[in-house]
Amino acid sequence: MAGPASHEEEMQLSGLPRAIVTVGCMIGTLMQALDATIANVSLPYMQGSLSASYDEITWVLTSYVIAAAIMTAPVGWLAAQYGRKNIFLISLVGFTVSSMMCGVATSLGEMVMDRLLQGVFGAALVPLSQSTMLDIYPVEKRGSAMAIWGVGVMIGPILGPTLGGYLTYFYNWRYVFFVNVPFGIAAVLALGAFMPKRARRPASGQFDWIGFAVLSLFLGSLQIMLDRGQEKDWFGSPEIVTFAVLAVIGLYLFIVHMMTAKNPFIPRGVFADRNLNAGLITMFAVGSVLLSSATLMPPFLEKLGNYPVETAGLVMAPRGIGTMGAMMLAGRLSNRIDPRALMAAGFALLVVSFWMMMQWLPSSPQSYMIETLIVQGMGLGFVFTPLQVVAFYTLPQALRTQGTSLLSLMRNIGMAVGISVTEAVQVQMAQVNHATLADHVTPFSRNLQVGGAVSRLLDPMTHAGAALLNATLDQQAQIISFIDAFKFMMVISIPTMLCLLLMRRPPQAAMAAKAEKPEMAVME
Repeated sequence: MAGPASHEEEMQLSGLPRAIVTVGCMIGTLMQALDATIANVSLPYMQGSLSASYDEITWVLTSYVIAAAIMTAPVGWLAAQYGRKNIFLISLVGFTVSSMMCGVATSLGEMVMDRLLQGVFGAALVPLSQSTMLDIYPVEKRGSAMAIWGVGVMIGPILGPTLGGYLTYFYNWRYVFFVNVPFGIAAVLALGAFMPKRARRPASGQFDWIGFAVLSLFLGSLQIMLDRGQEKDWFGSPEIVTFAVLAVIGLYLFIVHMMTAKNPFIPRGVFADRNLNAGLITMFAVGSVLLSSATLMPPFLEKLGNYPVETAGLVMAPRGIGTMGAMMLAGRLSNRIDPRALMAAGFALLVVSFWMMMQWLPSSPQSYMIETLIVQGMGLGFVFTPLQVVAFYTLPQALRTQGTSLLSLMRNIGMAVGISVTEAVQVQMAQVNHATLADHVTPFSRNLQVGGAVSRLLDPMTHAGAALLNATLDQQAQIISFIDAFKFMMVISIPTMLCLLLMRRPPQAAMAAKAEKPEMAVME
C-alpha cells in the first residue's frame, strides 16, 4: 500500500499538464463565483421575460445560493467515496448543462428549478478545485498555487455585475447563462484528459444522511418561507405557516440528532470553540449584507436612476476592487495589528458605507456612488481575511475541515436569508411609504396647487391626473423604501461587532505564520 509520500508523488504534475489542469480548475472556480452575482444586473430584464413580480424574481438568486449551501456539506464524502475526478467532472457537466437550461427557460418555475440544479452541481466546484491544486503542486509551491486560486475566486464577484451588464445590453439576459457553456466544455476536456486520479480510499463510516436530510428540510423550508412570505402576507397565509413549522421541526430534529448521534453530520466538538462560534455569527451577518446589498443596487440604478444596464454594472464593479485590495492589505497587517482591530475597522467601514447609501438619490453623482461602494468593499475585505485567522486559532486541527465547511455554510445561509429579508423590507416599506404619502394628497396640499388651485396635471379627480399623481407617489415611495433597506443593513451590522469581544487574539507567532502566506489565510 502506498504511503503518504508516494501518494503525494502520484498526484503531482509538472509542465504543460499541470498548467492545463490549473486552467481547468480556475474555470470551474470562476464559473461558480460568477454565477452568484452575474445575474444581479439582469434581474429586471428577466422579470419581464418570465412574467415575475419584483420579489419573485429574487428566487433566481436565492435558489442558487441555498442549493449550493446545502450541497457543500457532502462534497468531501462523495469525493472520497466515488473519486475526486469523477465527482469534479460530473459537477462540471451538470453545471454546464444546467446553465444552458437557464438560458432557454421560459417561465419562472423553469428558471428556479434550473438555478437549483446549478447550485447543486456548482457546490463542488470550489472545494474540489482548491484540493486538486493543492495536490498537483509540491509543498514549496502551494502558497503560489493558492494565490492564483484566490485571485480567481475574487475575480468572479468583480466581473459578475459588469459582465452581466454588458452581455444583457449587447445581446440579452440569456447570454448571462450561455457564457458558461463554452468554458464548461473546455474545463471538462482539460480535466478529463490531464487531471490525475487519486487512489480511491472510500470514506470511513457512512455519511450522516439523516442529519443532512433534516438540515436540508430546515434550510429549504426557511428559504421558501422567506421568499414567499411577502407575496402571501406572511403568517396570515397557511402556506407560510406550514413552511415555518417545517423549518422549526427540521432545526429541532437536526439539533437533537447532532447531540445524540454517534457520528453526527456536524461534530459536537466544533461548537465548543469560542472563537469559531463568534466567527460563525460574524460570518452569517457579513454574508447577509454581502449579496443583499448587491441585489438592491441594480433595481435602484436601473429603475429609479434610469441607468443603462452596462453602466449599472460598471458602477457596481468598484466594490469588488475595494474588497480585493483590502484583503491583500489585511493579510499583510495581520502580523502587526490585532486582527480583531482590523475586523472592527472593517465593520466601521461597512456602517459608514450604508450610511452613505442612505444619502443616495436617483440623481446622485456616479462618483459618490462609486466612492460608497469602494468603502463598502474595503469593509468586507478587512473583515474576511482576519476572520479566517481568528476563527480557527483555538480550533483543534482534527476539526478544522468541519469548521471551514461550517463557516462556508453560514456564509451561504447568511447570503440567502439576507437577500430575502432585505427584499421583504424594501417591498413592505414601499407599500407603507406609498400609503403614508397618499395621506397628504388633499385639495388643500400646497404641493398640488398652482395659483391657489389644484394643478390640472396632478388633479386626482381626472384620470390622467390620478395616474400621474400615483406614479409620482410610487417613485417617491420606492426611493424612501431603498433608503429604509440600506438603514436596515446598517443597523444589523452594528451589533455584530460585539462578537469581536468574544474572540481570543492569536499570539504574535501565529499571526506572523499566517502573514507569511496571506493568500492561504484567506482561503483556509
